[in-house]
Amino acid sequence: MTYIPRLKQEYKDRVVSALKEEFGYKNVMEVPKLEKIVVSRGVGAAVSDKKLVDHAVEELTKITGQKAVSTISKKDVASFKLRKGMPIGAKVTLRGERMYEFLDRLVTSALPRVRDFAGVKSTGFDGRGNYNLGVVEQIIFPEIDIDKVNKIAGFDITFVTSANTDAEAKSLLAELGVPFKKN
Repeated sequence: MTYIPRLKQEYKDRVVSALKEEFGYKNVMEVPKLEKIVVSRGVGAAVSDKKLVDHAVEELTKITGQKAVSTISKKDVASFKLRKGMPIGAKVTLRGERMYEFLDRLVTSALPRVRDFAGVKSTGFDGRGNYNLGVVEQIIFPEIDIDKVNKIAGFDITFVTSANTDAEAKSLLAELGVPFKKN
């Protein structure tokens, strides 16, 4: 017996039928699904200190459970003292089992630890069924030891879905447990 993440099983058992009923899909393959989650973090101060990118890669690796990669600049920006090819951030692309595990940890343990949390904004949709969410502090994740953090920084989480519209994507994410604010 192989391991199936809790949210993946819930998607198959409950979410597919709920979305079919809500939007009137005739085929199971029409139902939108979560394709990938991209967690990225820009490190602006990395221009002067290269070790900050290594710290960002290490923290994203701990948070997601998958090795993060450093991102490099694509062009020169003189006003930021930035050269082409310099490392300026970190990112991780999660798919499959790890994606569902990360979403489960985000929804059940990390987001409730945010101070004065009332839900995530529903304005982060891009018109094509993808959702962007900004996390202000990395210390909301239990994997990060607050004593070993050299600087509190946030990062961006992008949920890429196969939905055609924002309404379908919002319903999918809400069914998977993402706590959207009430209007």
